[in-house]
Amino acid sequence: MAARRVSSLLSRSLSASSPLLFRSQGRNCYNGEILRRFGTSSAAEELISPSVQVSHTQLLIDGNFVDSASGKTFPTLDPRTGEVIAHVAEGDAEDINRAVKAARKAFDEGPWPKMSAYERSRVMLRFADLVEKHSEELASLETWDNGKPYQQSKNVEIPMFARLFRYYAGWADKIHGLTVPADGNYHVQTLHEPIGVAGQIIPWNFPLLMFAWKVGPALACGNSIVLKTAEQTPLTAFYAGKLFLEAGLPPGVLNIVSGFGPTAGASLASHMDVDKLAFTGSTDTGKVILGLAANSNLKPVTLELGGKSPFIVFEDADIDKAVEQAHFALFFNQGQCCCAGSRTYVHEKVYDEFVEKSKARALKRVVGDPFKKGIEQGPQIDSKQFEKVMNYIRSGVESNATLECGGDQIGDKGYFIQPTVFSNVKDNMLIAQDEIFGPVQSILKFRDVDEVIKRANDTRYGLAAGVFTKSLDTANRVSRGLKAGTVWVNCFDVFDAAIPFGGYKMSGNGREKGIYSLNNYLQIKAVVTALNKPAWI
Repeated sequence: MAARRVSSLLSRSLSASSPLLFRSQGRNCYNGEILRRFGTSSAAEELISPSVQVSHTQLLIDGNFVDSASGKTFPTLDPRTGEVIAHVAEGDAEDINRAVKAARKAFDEGPWPKMSAYERSRVMLRFADLVEKHSEELASLETWDNGKPYQQSKNVEIPMFARLFRYYAGWADKIHGLTVPADGNYHVQTLHEPIGVAGQIIPWNFPLLMFAWKVGPALACGNSIVLKTAEQTPLTAFYAGKLFLEAGLPPGVLNIVSGFGPTAGASLASHMDVDKLAFTGSTDTGKVILGLAANSNLKPVTLELGGKSPFIVFEDADIDKAVEQAHFALFFNQGQCCCAGSRTYVHEKVYDEFVEKSKARALKRVVGDPFKKGIEQGPQIDSKQFEKVMNYIRSGVESNATLECGGDQIGDKGYFIQPTVFSNVKDNMLIAQDEIFGPVQSILKFRDVDEVIKRANDTRYGLAAGVFTKSLDTANRVSRGLKAGTVWVNCFDVFDAAIPFGGYKMSGNGREKGIYSLNNYLQIKAVVTALNKPAWI
């Protein structure tokens, strides 16, 4: 799916014509039919029941699905209703120890790092084929556990998932060192060696894609892995683990533990026999992870953390296109995206027009059961995230930002929130400073280029940014002036497998995807050999 925009795929995948939908109508404008549809008494019979069966809820350790050492389980919930989908094994420190032991044995004694890179790539390619074969099951589990639209899971994220593993399979036999000229009679070579046991902690907003971003490069480099899922969304990781075993991945190379951050996550981050750690999540948790890694064996850590990305619209932009892209940049994935364009800066000459059109677009956004065709927005992940978003909406109102539309819950069951748009937002308001992680668009006004660059950079984050203009000079000037790891010009959320992704400042360190991600999972060794009367040096 190289160089294809997520937004363009979604526009082809999502139709607003299905009679099974409803459209959001703005703050306090839902009619009785919609309220009844999401009412307590009718929600269950109105929702589509997923056809997939939950078949794997145990930990994957050393090639086997096993119960947790404690025997404990925890529920994973359907965000549409808050009801239990399944009970999943609750891993803790003892289970992390078991998984790390298996990964260490697989790395030190097993065939994976010793087999040819070509053979490793063939396993990864077989896995990608199996992903496509089982795409409907994976997409159904992803939507059921996470709440994102099924058409997004099936038509966008599963193809991206397979594409990422094919991309890294292609890198496996192209990782090599250099021959280095040196003064004197010496032969010098550098070896790029697998780093060893990689600990990986993934978030709940894109469970499968974050699995691929981390597992793909680690396997291509010949490492073994202990992966901790987000406690909200463990189901697709276990299913993917089963497919990897079918593809021929040796036991112990990929171990998957579901559990909670303070127990399983902290144990993995502080484990003395883990050689490298990768984490995606909040900035506050990233600080804790970094400290645990430093205070244990000083393992290197890759962090992909929070963001408050500016989306800048200049006066010469195509306003209709800019409105649609800004809407997508914010509301995609229920707003639960680390790089969401959550600060929409609009030039004062086109501000009023932009606000009106953004409001109209939000009012047309289709919200409902993510398994139904044409749905653009499903529920937030859980009650905690729902309450967090609602608190920020209240903060925006109390700060005297103008609530253009939205602002309320939809129905009384599940975690659905109206698409919300604020105008007249100021930089010092919480909705303009904090990562909301929800369907709340904040539109700010600016006058000139220097001003907006300064304001856009005045944040602790630096993950991504968007620039909308017809001027190449403006695009170049602003993209170079912004302190962000990714700048999209006249587009947003372009996630090709080859494009590196990561942040400046408190948005993290290191890069994922692309060639740069391989460096996270390699050690570089210099080998210097004395030469006796060489013919040349």
